Amino acid sequence: MYVCSCFGITEKQVKEHADAGACTPRQIASACKAGTDCGGCVRAIQAVLGRGACPRRELLDRKRVPGTTGEAGTEAAAGTGPGVAPGSAPGVGPGPRFSEAA
Repeated sequence: MYVCSCFGITEKQVKEHADAGACTPRQIASACKAGTDCGGCVRAIQAVLGRGACPRRELLDRKRVPGTTGEAGTEAAAGTGPGVAPGSAPGVGPGPRFSEAA
């Protein structure tokens, strides 16, 4: 069955790309253009991908190194890593500076 009529992409092709590691509609689009024209097939692509485990994402999670961003409980997330002043809250600054124009 066709998932993307704009580019003639079938459900089988989407599954093949998913088996090769594409876990999101955006990654499917990068692999075969499906979902990049009218966008009407994005929900169908999501349905084919399902909510199951993504083998590629699991591999990425295993390769994460402590101290990198995006991982809760790390130095970066806790605000204790390099570049964070002691006693300061991460991501909180004095705000934008405005020059006073006459």
